[in-house]
Amino acid sequence: MEYSEKEILDSLTKAVVAGDGDACAKFARVVLEMGVNPYKALMEGCARGMEVMSERYDKGEVFVPEILLSADAMNQAIEILKPYVKVDKSKVPGKVVLGVVEGDVHDIGKNIVKILLEVAGYTVIDLGKDVQGIKFVDTIIAERPDIVGLSALMTTSMMGMPELMRLFAQSRVREGISVIIGGGPVTKEFAEKIGADGYGTNAPEAVRVCDKIMHDKRGAN
Repeated sequence: MEYSEKEILDSLTKAVVAGDGDACAKFARVVLEMGVNPYKALMEGCARGMEVMSERYDKGEVFVPEILLSADAMNQAIEILKPYVKVDKSKVPGKVVLGVVEGDVHDIGKNIVKILLEVAGYTVIDLGKDVQGIKFVDTIIAERPDIVGLSALMTTSMMGMPELMRLFAQSRVREGISVIIGGGPVTKEFAEKIGADGYGTNAPEAVRVCDKIMHDKRGAN
């Protein structure tokens, strides 16, 4: 059966939303058979499905089990497509340190950001969940990443982000490093208030924010 590119992308989106791993795998193979750009399929097909689920989660229409099901389905497409994703070596993405702030063990969103960043060619150092501030600082000193991504799903743990920003400043690790934040209760206004360099409403947006930061950095060099 022949599919248009739009039909393939829409089918991937619907399969992720439905948590249908078999359909994700099927249309991932169709992507390769029909010559659709694999990265476009992941970002405009699979990742769009996760955007839909993120919006539904924020509205209380779906819950963690459904998000996990969708993420697992998306992973089936990623496993098939990732080897075929071509990263433009003239604009190689940078290195990102990711972690869920101390006191928070909700890492679904962070894990999806990690997957999409890796697909986009970024080197990702994942510190996991419930990460103490000193661990962020030690990792920044050791790895000198381009970007640090902080995640929080609870309002209480989100309030630790300003303290982390102060710790980064006091430890003198902020120079040359951009900090982005995200998670359920996080807003653009909050990001600006605490001095973060970027904010993503969801995983695909977080990748776009990282791309812009890296584009600006390359332009400055």
